[in-house]
Amino acid sequence: MAMSRIAIIAAMEREVKPLIRRWKFRTLEHGGRQYRLFEHEGAVLVCGGIGAEAARRATEAVIQDVRPGRVLSVGFAGALDAALNVADVFEPRVVVNAADGARADTGSGQGTLVSYPGVVGREQKQRLGAAYGAAAVDMEGAAVAQGAQVRGIEFAALKAISDAADCSMPATERFVSSDGQFRTVKFALHVAVRPWLWGATMALARNSANASRALCAAIEGYLKRATIAVELNPQQARPELVGGHTVEKL
Repeated sequence: MAMSRIAIIAAMEREVKPLIRRWKFRTLEHGGRQYRLFEHEGAVLVCGGIGAEAARRATEAVIQDVRPGRVLSVGFAGALDAALNVADVFEPRVVVNAADGARADTGSGQGTLVSYPGVVGREQKQRLGAAYGAAAVDMEGAAVAQGAQVRGIEFAALKAISDAADCSMPATERFVSSDGQFRTVKFALHVAVRPWLWGATMALARNSANASRALCAAIEGYLKRATIAVELNPQQARPELVGGHTVEKL
């Protein structure tokens, strides 16, 4: 029995570059926007952009085009739990939308991921962790979950930690376009004339590269486990049936 396709939703290509560099892709048009839809065996992947609205649109586009059996939200997250380190990969059992309190149960993994509409500093991380009992925070997971759930499609998430719980991220919202794309050149020019930002920016780049490698390895493992799960039990094929870890250290 063939595995139903898994649709993977990321924000930016740099998060998943090690994974997709050998995947073929085609152009997907939806709602007046164009996406690069990467395909490999039983999986497809699209990078929809930063933020909940961009994630919602990308999820809708992929579901209508591919009609997957499962949707997987992937990308970077900030740690709220001090036990999570940079490049740990977190598979949450519950995803919470901080905007409206909506909760999605993935049916696998452990712990809670909270989606918040903006970059958070150290104090905001503490508040979110306390309010939701969450281990990590991202921007897109809840929107992807909602897009899958309203269509009755299974949902899961894999998030690589890019900043520790005691780390404050640089304010980057002004460098995100209306369609969720990061304006890299504008950000680089902004940082170039502000030497006090150089250290934090270089650390962010290193952490992001490490998180990307860990995330891509985790996605590959997830897809392999999904294939094995189908072979072992076609009627109840989820990757966790044959192993897998809530937090993977690479």
